[in-house]
Amino acid sequence: MSSWRALIPASEDPAATPLGLGIELRQRDAYDPGRWEPRAVAAVTPRALARRQGDLSIAMRPLVPGARGGWIRGDVSWDAIRRFPERYRAAHARWFTELIGIASAPRIAGSFSPGPEWITLDTASSAHVWPHLAAAAALGIPVVAAHTQQEVSLAAAARVGVTLHPEPGGGLRVSATVQIDGTDAAAEWVRPIGTSGLYAFALHRDPIPVVLAPADLPDPVPALLGSAGLLVPAGEKAEFLDRLYPVLARRTAVTAAEGLVLPAPERPSLRVAVEFRPSHTVRYDMTWVHPGRPPVPFSSRDLDGPEADLAERVRAAWAHATSSPFASAATVRDLDAAEFSARVLPALEALPRVRVEITGERPEYRELTGDPAITITAVESPDPDWFDLGVLVVVEGRTIPFGPLFTALARGRARMMLSDGAYFSLAHPALDRLKELLEEAASLAEWETGPRIARTQVSLWTEFEDLADRAEPAMAWRATVAGLRDTDAIEPPPPPPALRAQLRPYQEAGFSWLAFLWRHGLGGILADDMGLGKTLQTLALVAHARTEGERRPFLVVAPTSVLATWAEEAARFLPELVVRTVDATGGRSRTSLAQAAAEADLVVTSYAVLRLDAAAFTAHEWAGVLLDEAQFAKNPRTKLHQAVAGLHRGMTVAITGTPLENSLTDLWALLSLTAPGLFPSARRFREEYIRPIEQAPAAANTPVATDAAARHRARRVERLRRRIRPFVLRRTKELVAPELPPRQEQDVHVELAPAHRARYDAVLQRERRKVLGLLDDLDRHRMVVFRSLTLLRLLSLAPALVSPEDAHLGSAKLDALLDRLTEVAAEGHRALVFSQFTSFLALAAARLDAAGIAYASLDGSTADRAGVVEGFRRGDATAFLISLKAGGFGLTLTEADYVFILDPWWNPAAEAQAVDRTHRIGQTRSVFVYRLLSAGTIEEKVAALQQRKSELFRSVLDDGDPFSGALGADDIRGLLAP
Repeated sequence: MSSWRALIPASEDPAATPLGLGIELRQRDAYDPGRWEPRAVAAVTPRALARRQGDLSIAMRPLVPGARGGWIRGDVSWDAIRRFPERYRAAHARWFTELIGIASAPRIAGSFSPGPEWITLDTASSAHVWPHLAAAAALGIPVVAAHTQQEVSLAAAARVGVTLHPEPGGGLRVSATVQIDGTDAAAEWVRPIGTSGLYAFALHRDPIPVVLAPADLPDPVPALLGSAGLLVPAGEKAEFLDRLYPVLARRTAVTAAEGLVLPAPERPSLRVAVEFRPSHTVRYDMTWVHPGRPPVPFSSRDLDGPEADLAERVRAAWAHATSSPFASAATVRDLDAAEFSARVLPALEALPRVRVEITGERPEYRELTGDPAITITAVESPDPDWFDLGVLVVVEGRTIPFGPLFTALARGRARMMLSDGAYFSLAHPALDRLKELLEEAASLAEWETGPRIARTQVSLWTEFEDLADRAEPAMAWRATVAGLRDTDAIEPPPPPPALRAQLRPYQEAGFSWLAFLWRHGLGGILADDMGLGKTLQTLALVAHARTEGERRPFLVVAPTSVLATWAEEAARFLPELVVRTVDATGGRSRTSLAQAAAEADLVVTSYAVLRLDAAAFTAHEWAGVLLDEAQFAKNPRTKLHQAVAGLHRGMTVAITGTPLENSLTDLWALLSLTAPGLFPSARRFREEYIRPIEQAPAAANTPVATDAAARHRARRVERLRRRIRPFVLRRTKELVAPELPPRQEQDVHVELAPAHRARYDAVLQRERRKVLGLLDDLDRHRMVVFRSLTLLRLLSLAPALVSPEDAHLGSAKLDALLDRLTEVAAEGHRALVFSQFTSFLALAAARLDAAGIAYASLDGSTADRAGVVEGFRRGDATAFLISLKAGGFGLTLTEADYVFILDPWWNPAAEAQAVDRTHRIGQTRSVFVYRLLSAGTIEEKVAALQQRKSELFRSVLDDGDPFSGALGADDIRGLLAP
């Protein structure tokens, strides 16, 4: 962490050079028709100024202190300040750099170049130059004369006006009057600086005094400076008073000399010609009317004086009446015509000096401003899974037809007009929410005769109820909605008499929830933590259904390795239940499918058998389908998922502790099987939930945009939770089994041996170069990329796994494992050892053999899985070596109280299931979990990635904030980052 002293501002470098601003009155050589070269420009002297006052300009340049005092040019220049600002005081360099930008802004035509050393101010168009010059003193930057025969000062302000003098013979003389800081100045010796300031000088003075001051110089006032005035002949006086005098009077103060009477400036009016045409069409046009002159279009000239005043009031009245942009002439139709007539015209008619002239018949447009009253009804439809949705909106007693209303909302219109000319705003919170809910309901199915809502859309119906002033659900749906809205309030059925087990309170709640779903023909996801008795709860459901008279069998689909577990658990808890296992396709199974379906209460089969023999299973009617370890069926593109979807069943229950492993896509896939009406569109689910929840905001976004994106994600997470809550039941061990002994987890970072480290780093550099070039098209090169990542993971464990020639490099991780297992054995404990790689488990087994430590092993090639597990339970082996894939589910091994995970995997759910083999109901001792991570390798990056995926799981199914979950190109870049 940095020291607080880092916040102390750096002191100014004492060697840095201060700067001053030199101002110089300059003059261009007199024009000589005999010379072709450009006329030179130089500082003007008192004698030269007395001879000629033309071709003057005011210019500036930076100066530095001289060795003898005063300010000199030295080697400083505008370019030097820009290129080498460190040579000068920082505040001075910044001030001069900003001055360059201000004074060099787009300039008024007619300027001449001062050369590289000077910047002229005469034609600078920006008014910002004056406050910038005024700020120089506070920074210690003097404003001085750059020539010894001149002196410069800055005045606070100048005022310029126009005076009209009578001339002999009836003419007029037009001259400028100038005051600088309240003192009169002769206009002949004043020159403009753009339209925002001026400079004045004096003749016959040495040094020449030069004063700069800000001033408002509207056109054509600058043309009067530098002269004693302009003469208006008597014959042109009337034209002057008619054409130029009103312009001068609008733009600046005009005074009349003694003996001259000026006419009062005219006040123009605005005419608004409005023509009402058939079919709700209005044409209008605004024109300026001046007495004695033809009308002028509103936008035909720059506005000033009285015109500008009136135009500003017209625009303000328009903005108050409507949100439509102002236009001085247009043809408007329908809603725009109604709003123009009902709101804009009355506002214009109320303004002084605005005359509205109407032709045609003006309709009686009326705006409805009352709050909409919304009634929502749901009635039974011919499709038992759907209900017709009725929407009735009433505003000030007017019933709004649903079709046009929904069309207007869907197209984002601001207002809607009824056939009689009444109209109302759609910018109402209730209508905004109605639009969102209708769009969501529309995404569930194609509407043919009107909107519909699925039985599974309980939370969506709740939101319709919250929105509506009155809601009437269908009678047949009331019980379902009421129950699913609050699963805690479901009336629990009595435990099945045949059940030989005492259900824990949370298991009773789970059984009640399953029974409720079964009774209403709905499905769900039982997502309790591992070890909380999901099998027992679903067996209780089967027994309850049989008690209630259900004669169709239930079908359990599970991994091959746990088929025997289902049969054992059924025999243990429901000995009267008839259970048949179909463990092969066709005639190879010990029990045929037809025979099992005819005589059994519960048919158990594997995912592989269902996939291969889908047609046979589809031929039967099932009371319900129970998908154990349902994550096996999470990919909608597989034949397995399609086989499950094609089964004829009353309900589907997905049984899994990990309904969301890598992405929200996993959750959608399971809900598409268990609650198919909840999110029927995969595309809509991606747009509504996956993208806003899983995709983090771009780093280039502003903090405001990032914060808005975070709030949007949080709202989508909360909305997703509401939608899935009735159909996903999840309880954690911490919540419902507090009696479980604590579980302690620790990451152990193992340093590689030097030779091992050198080998890993060399391969890492090679694979990084290869992989990073493939990530722009990850889908195409995914296998190559994952092959490289797997190579690095193997090399993190032991070089011998990659090349037998590197066996002599050993494995620091196996050394660490052996040390800890020796300690575990000495203290009489037992341990589970997990790895993704059976080849690494083989190396571990060899090390245990050499050390004389007894062990058992289980992987995908183990023939007698049940025998091996039972042997470990009854035997004295210290360690049980298990491949993560083979032993991540279907095992209860509470005999062990230590768990060693030899290599992390980017799916945290796989590790969680492995640990839960021992930390489950029935465990009486504290469980210690050690993750061995090879330090400085890809394994540490994988562990960080696990944390991100765990955050996604908790954000949707537990509590927490949304976070990215999918393994994509950015994740892989992170894994390979230095």
